[in-house]
Amino acid sequence: MTMDKTVASAAEAVADIASGSSIAVGGFGLCGNPMTLIEALLEKGSDELSIVSNNCGVDDWGLGVLLANRRIRKMTSSYVGENKEFERQFLSGELEVELTPQGTLAEKLRAGGSGIAAFFTQTGVGTQVAEGGLPRRYDGSGGVAIASPPKDVRNFPVRGEEKPFVLEEAISTDFALIHAERGDRHGNLVFNKSARNFSPLAAMAGRICIAQVEELVEPGEIDPDAVHLPGVFVHRVLYVGPDIEKRIERRTVRSTEGS
Repeated sequence: MTMDKTVASAAEAVADIASGSSIAVGGFGLCGNPMTLIEALLEKGSDELSIVSNNCGVDDWGLGVLLANRRIRKMTSSYVGENKEFERQFLSGELEVELTPQGTLAEKLRAGGSGIAAFFTQTGVGTQVAEGGLPRRYDGSGGVAIASPPKDVRNFPVRGEEKPFVLEEAISTDFALIHAERGDRHGNLVFNKSARNFSPLAAMAGRICIAQVEELVEPGEIDPDAVHLPGVFVHRVLYVGPDIEKRIERRTVRSTEGS
């Protein structure tokens, strides 16, 4: 039995992601986006996708390229403010959106990958997150076609004081797409600084995790103490090289003193 999880091409890596699949995708803004895999999925043509990711990229990069080509049916996200096409599709009733507090989204993914069905958190208590009524899909004429349901809220003792907590269900998906700086053929991964972001959590939540890596090394070349995500969570590894394009949402600079 071989432990080599490498695949020869991006097309091979995403070949079984069918229309209607659910996918957890790593990235925060445009940092750590698995762009090669996203472009391969776009080329494959799968649609009606249900995507779980912190955000949906921008209009021409990240998950925004799938959105612009009408491949996404539903987004579960924390932040959606950088994509005009996202706004248009949501308000016109073309896109279902489940807005989720950022820390809650991270824990829902982690729980899904850890075999935990649900958990209680104080985040969202006293708001529409817990009470329901958040628009998930509009009807195209300003009305709400689908609203979020109310969630179970219970009191638990915290330092001798009863406090309310809201029940949040875990997230698990059919696939996960992530980007790492370094990986070996067994799927052990190392991320570059803040590009780690949601990627380990997305990987855990996916039944099949596909990782693109800038550097591919042999098993044993990564110090076990340096591994950010163990290969047990990774099923396919695609080498993309170090020269792939990376973007940021906004470049902000200041004048050099004296210039």
